[in-house]
Amino acid sequence: MAVSGAGLEGIIAAESSICFIDGQAGILSYQGFNIHTLAENATFEEVIYLLWNGRLPVQAELDELKAALVKYRPIPAPVVEFLKSVPDGQPMHVLRTAVSMLSIHDPEANDMSPEANVRKAQKLMAQTATIATSFDRLRNKKPILEGDPKLGFAANFLYTLTENRPDEVVERAFDIALTLHADHELNASTFAGRVTAATLSDIYSAVTAAIGALKGPLHGGANEDVIRFLLQVDANTDAAVQQVREKLSKKEKVAGFGHRVYRTEDPRATHLRELSEEIGKRTGHLDLYLASKEVESYIKETKKLNANVDFYSASTYYSLGIPIDLFTPIFAVSRMSGWTAHILEQYKNNRLIRPRADYTGKPDGQPWVPINQR
Repeated sequence: MAVSGAGLEGIIAAESSICFIDGQAGILSYQGFNIHTLAENATFEEVIYLLWNGRLPVQAELDELKAALVKYRPIPAPVVEFLKSVPDGQPMHVLRTAVSMLSIHDPEANDMSPEANVRKAQKLMAQTATIATSFDRLRNKKPILEGDPKLGFAANFLYTLTENRPDEVVERAFDIALTLHADHELNASTFAGRVTAATLSDIYSAVTAAIGALKGPLHGGANEDVIRFLLQVDANTDAAVQQVREKLSKKEKVAGFGHRVYRTEDPRATHLRELSEEIGKRTGHLDLYLASKEVESYIKETKKLNANVDFYSASTYYSLGIPIDLFTPIFAVSRMSGWTAHILEQYKNNRLIRPRADYTGKPDGQPWVPINQR
């Protein structure tokens, strides 16, 4: 039997029109739109529509999507009670469980019609964000804030989290960050979601599987390690570089560098570097950006490794006032757009995903030895 690369590296596992990556050239595009074009021009809501429909929306379609995302923001009361009951819960555990609970309270949970699945995708987009912000407020003994229907997705998230309405620059920065994390082809969590959807399980089950995969430290969470490192050295550039030098001398990995796919700069890092500097200046956290820049220069010079999406998202999120342990849940909030796009695509032309393994065990026909003779 033919052997693939470890971890299915380089193996084509599905056909998809959603996301294209050229790791050698540093290209990432959604439905044919380069990530730089989208980061510079699109709103996150436009990106959601693009991922789901393969084209940009006209104004009426965009307005309809925005209205749906506002309509579905509230989460069921039993889910709120669950969030209240786990104030010390690890946020990704809480998010995974709460998202799964949504299916119990959705009368359309088992309706597999395309129309119902689109509505469920809209609910998941809106309610995953509400779960994340509501949990953080409840664990800090603050009341849940109802969203402002006049605010867009990015601004509403920051408002319901911090109780402060962001200005245009801060809102745009977070909107771009959501766009940059929206999809990334068949990464571990997206593949997990598609495998589950391919059994014709419901969309809630599929995204719950995806969240479980994202929780793994080899997939999500690296930006949490980055910001903890920067805070540990008090954003001191000399101390940061010295610690990195010591890590590398021990052959330890440095979070936020290298990528399984990209062999040049991660195109998402290009924008997050700019956001880290801009938001750092506005919020008094420029030192985090400056330390990051020195670390990046040192690692690029000594190890020829480029910063990935996690490295500068760390200081960007921290400067926006987002709690560190919410970094990965926010990844899920953004990636829900890509997960649901892939799940909807899987349903349209479904075939059960059933790869084979290259067997390396003992040959068939092993003799049976009675237990008293073993």
